[in-house]
Amino acid sequence: MTFSRRRTRRISLGGVPVGDGAPVTVQSMTTTRTSDVEATVAQVYALRSAGADIVRVTCNDAPAAAALIEIVSRSPVPIVADVHFQHRLALAALEAGVAGLRLNPGNIRNAEHIRRVAAAAAARGVPIRVGVNAGSLEPDLLARYGGPVPEALVESALHEVRLLEEAGCQNVKISVKHSHVPSMVAAYRLLAERTDHPLHLGVTEAGPPPSGLIKSVAGVAALLLEGIGDTIRFSLTADPVEEAEAGRRLLEVLGLRERRGLDLIACPSCGRAEVDVIAVAREVERRLQAEGLNLQVAVMGCVVNGPGEARQADLGIAAGKGKGHLFVEGKVVRVVPEAEMVEALVEEGRRLTAASRGEAPSVPGGGPPGR
Repeated sequence: MTFSRRRTRRISLGGVPVGDGAPVTVQSMTTTRTSDVEATVAQVYALRSAGADIVRVTCNDAPAAAALIEIVSRSPVPIVADVHFQHRLALAALEAGVAGLRLNPGNIRNAEHIRRVAAAAAARGVPIRVGVNAGSLEPDLLARYGGPVPEALVESALHEVRLLEEAGCQNVKISVKHSHVPSMVAAYRLLAERTDHPLHLGVTEAGPPPSGLIKSVAGVAALLLEGIGDTIRFSLTADPVEEAEAGRRLLEVLGLRERRGLDLIACPSCGRAEVDVIAVAREVERRLQAEGLNLQVAVMGCVVNGPGEARQADLGIAAGKGKGHLFVEGKVVRVVPEAEMVEALVEEGRRLTAASRGEAPSVPGGGPPGR
């Protein structure tokens, strides 16, 4: 099943396309001091491994701007400079070769300064994200609307976009983030009706997991399922690697990006289960993730949904009393006791992965695997 995505303009950040049907991208932001080049580059690599396609770094002072030159040259993904208050830092970031800028209209308030940055970005072909946040909205809009309501966020964003376009900068994407999920969703829906620029989705200041994850998924997934959104960030109070992993996983679950790891389907267990489904599922997840296997695996506790789910997955266990039927590519291959379920799934996972690569599977003990 697929759903239609909103048609937008396309921009490119360092060769990564955003908008106009391009794959939805995952973004995150480093938490290191940007002036610490080694720590920042190391975190950028960790974020790339976790699923980030684009990484943002703060450019909050002159040492950070100077460090961007080396960070950009060593980064495996496009680097976006996050700039607030000082337009000169935005100009310095452009000189350093960043792939994009993020500006907030609420704190670079001089229209002439914004025009200078826009003209410089346009001359280099560098996109700018107009990033409006409920927490830093212009005072006049807050006064007129009585608070950071969706209409105020959208008006702020579109005003900023007009300033950029007047200065010749057409490569723009927009975000209108809010910490209140219904307001965030309403703001993006309104914005999508009024512009064809690509949109960057996020619930700002979502907080730590698990509540921050729930907020982020609620807002971002709701919009993606409506076809709204071209790039996303989960703004968690946590290691940014968790942001990238969660964002990437959401896109995989929605079918917007190809799965690149384990997809575990497991029942929540109930009084019908006659094996410890929770323990088996947790150990299967731990072992198969450690193996790095890109498979869909089902661990099911009874005959109600078990055979159907196990049959549709690459591998599956449909459990009965202390044992279960082992499914491989839709077919029952044998019955295994509960104590052997995890090892059986790991061995078959290795076998399937090796076969897909045209390799002989690696089996502990050396000899060929047996049924």
